[in-house]
Amino acid sequence: MNAVPQNTSPLLPIAMLAELTYRCPLACPYCSNPLSMSGRSSELPTEIWVDVFRQAAELGILHLHLSGGEPASRRDLEELVSAAGEHGLYSNLITSGVGLTEQRLGELKRRGLDHVQLSIQGVDHATADKFSGYKNSLARKLAVAEWVARLDIPLTLNAVMHRQNLDRLEDTIELAVQLGARRLEVATVQFHGWAEQNRGALMPTREQVRQAGEIVRAARERLRGILVIDYVPADYYARFPKACMGGWGATSMNVAPDGAVLPCHAAHTIPGLVFENVQERSLRDIWEASQSFNAFRGNEWMQEPCRSCERKHVDFGGCRCQAMALAGDARATDPACSLSPLHLDLVAAAERDAASQETELVYRKLTSPA
Repeated sequence: MNAVPQNTSPLLPIAMLAELTYRCPLACPYCSNPLSMSGRSSELPTEIWVDVFRQAAELGILHLHLSGGEPASRRDLEELVSAAGEHGLYSNLITSGVGLTEQRLGELKRRGLDHVQLSIQGVDHATADKFSGYKNSLARKLAVAEWVARLDIPLTLNAVMHRQNLDRLEDTIELAVQLGARRLEVATVQFHGWAEQNRGALMPTREQVRQAGEIVRAARERLRGILVIDYVPADYYARFPKACMGGWGATSMNVAPDGAVLPCHAAHTIPGLVFENVQERSLRDIWEASQSFNAFRGNEWMQEPCRSCERKHVDFGGCRCQAMALAGDARATDPACSLSPLHLDLVAAAERDAASQETELVYRKLTSPA
């Protein structure tokens, strides 16, 4: 793909996902990390991450999401949280909880940690262990949630939902309330990264998706003022695609463990994009002038039916990475859109996967690029 930067005068970003490491004790079969991941030796050192945070603040970023892998795997996490606070960034720790203790959480709060986002893989021990690939994971997460509450740190629970756990959605919502979470992210599995390897085991049925929508709507009304529920519905059964990332290179950026800067976590799947590195070029230059961030800004790149569609400023043609994966062309209309000529084929494939009896999983593992 010969993507040419466009003069679209980008707005300033408001958020950055800092993937501090790909190391993780969990092995979730729907992890959004790449199938091939760099190891510890290629991770940015403390001083470069600190400088990245400085540049992010100067660029106008407000929200810093510390992620991975498992960010608690970094021994310098406390230093990084301090640096975020010193530069006025709101820090959100996205964690499995493994690698944290109550004492360490207390120190992170003392250093300025603003928020914790804790993943859960199931509301019963068997399901949680199966989908985390980690023994006694639910007990660990319940303990971490208790520590977070005791330290009075705002808590969000993140629950990836799929065919094998969507029937426990109401229990998942109730668990969030019991743990004192302020927000729950109900994220229907997105088929990128490792999830794509497990379509037959994870694809929800159309009926599950319909019921999930009703459950979320009812819970939002019932729990108004108690729990905020963010809902990412299933793409494949929708009429229109989601406005992925709020538009390409529009509101946020990802920094990978080795310093590569991406418009989204799956952008590496699009051939022809060149990702600049913070060790070689400033964040501002990358945001404003890099080939990868300008590739799908504006709408000049769009094909029909997106180019003449009244929704092109609403959903931006959908997900570019999904278009690449499903249509073989990152400029194509996302096949999740009912206006795409590939939409009916996509729905048929989803229904076949949803009807599969497959339950075995391919688990995430740390593998280096070839």
